[in-house]
Amino acid sequence: MNFDRKELSNIQLLDLYKKLLKPRLIEEKMLILLRQGKVSKWFSGIGQEAISVGISAALDQDEYILPMHRNLGVFTGRDIPLHRLFSQWQGKKTGFTKGRDRSFHFGTQEFKIIGMISHLGPQMGVADGIALANKLKQNGKVTAVFTGEGATSEGDFHEALNIAAVWELPVLFVIENNGYGLSTPTNEQYRCENLADKGVGYGMESHIIDGNNILEVYTKIAELKASLAVNPRPILLEFKTFRMRGHEEASGTKYVPQELMDMWAIKDPISNYKEYLVNVGVLSEDLDAEFKATIKTEIDEHWAITQAEPEVVADLSEELNDVYEPFQYEEINPSNNTEVSTENIRVIDAISTALRQSMERHDNLVIMGQDIAEYGGAFKITEGFVEQFGKGRVRNTPICESAVVSAANGLSINGYKAIVEMQFADFVSSGFNPIVNLLAKQHYRWNEKSDVVVRMPCGGGTQAGPFHSQTNEAWFTKTPGLKVVYPAFPYDFKGLLNTAINDPNPVVFFEHKQLYRSVYQDVPKDYYTLPFGKATLLKEGNDVTIISFGAGVHWALETLSKNPEIKADLIDLRTLQPLDTETIFASVKKTGKCIILQEDTLFGGISSDISSMIMENCFEYLDAPVKRVGSIESAIPFVKALEDQYLPKVRFVEELLELLKY
Repeated sequence: MNFDRKELSNIQLLDLYKKLLKPRLIEEKMLILLRQGKVSKWFSGIGQEAISVGISAALDQDEYILPMHRNLGVFTGRDIPLHRLFSQWQGKKTGFTKGRDRSFHFGTQEFKIIGMISHLGPQMGVADGIALANKLKQNGKVTAVFTGEGATSEGDFHEALNIAAVWELPVLFVIENNGYGLSTPTNEQYRCENLADKGVGYGMESHIIDGNNILEVYTKIAELKASLAVNPRPILLEFKTFRMRGHEEASGTKYVPQELMDMWAIKDPISNYKEYLVNVGVLSEDLDAEFKATIKTEIDEHWAITQAEPEVVADLSEELNDVYEPFQYEEINPSNNTEVSTENIRVIDAISTALRQSMERHDNLVIMGQDIAEYGGAFKITEGFVEQFGKGRVRNTPICESAVVSAANGLSINGYKAIVEMQFADFVSSGFNPIVNLLAKQHYRWNEKSDVVVRMPCGGGTQAGPFHSQTNEAWFTKTPGLKVVYPAFPYDFKGLLNTAINDPNPVVFFEHKQLYRSVYQDVPKDYYTLPFGKATLLKEGNDVTIISFGAGVHWALETLSKNPEIKADLIDLRTLQPLDTETIFASVKKTGKCIILQEDTLFGGISSDISSMIMENCFEYLDAPVKRVGSIESAIPFVKALEDQYLPKVRFVEELLELLKY
């Protein structure tokens, strides 16, 4: 192995050696503890340490690194106290996730490390968002994100590289090509000769680096870092290396030919570097022994600290309180004047105004989506925004929902607020994973907010067919950590969207397309907010409680106007998570009858949960079973006659009259 020290001093050479030793010695300790049954699982990075150590050593302490689960050298390179790492692995309270996640599935703002989730690919989109924030701040900072050769097959990898290339983001995409994705060799993973070749397709600079040569890794990263400060751009780096142990210890390495193991054993990054340092007179055996003894003592002392720490005691209130970032709602009224200035506007105008006023109020707010810049979006909601706020904050995205949502999360991590417009709510399926596994779980897992709003143009009635008409709120009301908003009137759209943007938690904001240009209302011109979790009682009566949201509210109003003899409490939920159960229960206890109208198909929809809650909390007040009305159990069709049959509007009238007869 050829080592070139370039201009590095002896002190720097030894510092790199100590940084290499530390993760190796920790691993050796963990493998012993694993055999003793004192550690439950271990993902080994033995043989790959030079990559983690070299990159973390070359970057500044305040530059974000997004490692994988065998990049221990990144964590030790950032000088995280070992007892905190050990406590994290052992599920102790002083770890980074309070026992809620394992191994390296965590992040820490203190050390500027953002750990991966098991889905691997989304973290590359997160790196895009972090790098975009750095670019907007013009701070010259670099972001490094790790992945393995296996994850380069994931769509998120390609989406993230494409976004980074198009937006010229200062990201180092680090591929640790260690020969196997668990047990699948590279010749069954991809067909190009080198993964670095993929950079060409994205118009991206790429390099192949010997991942077992610490000096080559460190000096190349240092050189690229200096270059990126002057010329921000993404760079794809393929590090050739090998994993000397199993994917995790239980899987073993029987699938690896012995000659391959023997070949890479000769290329061990630590023993070869040690030999080089001894040969050039920088390291002696005595000094080497001193380094190892010091590190082993530190490991043993910190392991003892972790062992002395008590096991986690389950605390129900703490678990539930940590699902969301605390949010102190600020009620902002339209005006202090006696007469508030209003304008009669449509839903679409209310949304646009809320976005514009929020962009003025929050200079760290970025809007992203397909065609939202000069074109103004599919529904022209952001028309004129580029002229007012610039292309930096109003960003057209490639067609890649998953990486865009992940990038929004990265923006939040690095101090920004983000709004993602799904062109249609149906398309969120392509970005579902980061919403439910990154955004929703992030605060609960490692106490980091996800300040993202996902706007969802949804709903039927426009003959748009199966891929542009779904109302899929039930996908998200099931997921703890998300807030779900679904207004029906311009006034509510404006006030609730402003609150959603203020809220540091992820909010999925549904906007029914049929209401965009058909519903008008007098709305204050000034900026104002409305609270989550507060339903509106639109009509009052003693006969029955009608509960709905979105377009269903207008169907219910139309039904009541045509049947004036029905005296009903009509509740517009406005937000589905949090849900205003107080208003629901009070009304049902008064009327004794309840019907819930949703546009989504019936089975598994939110009406099922509302019905269950009513049965559990108001059973003795009921004079009839709770009725649920929804669309038929099929995809939403295109032709009007079929769509009319699909939607529950007509059936609602029949079911309501039937309930009143009970």
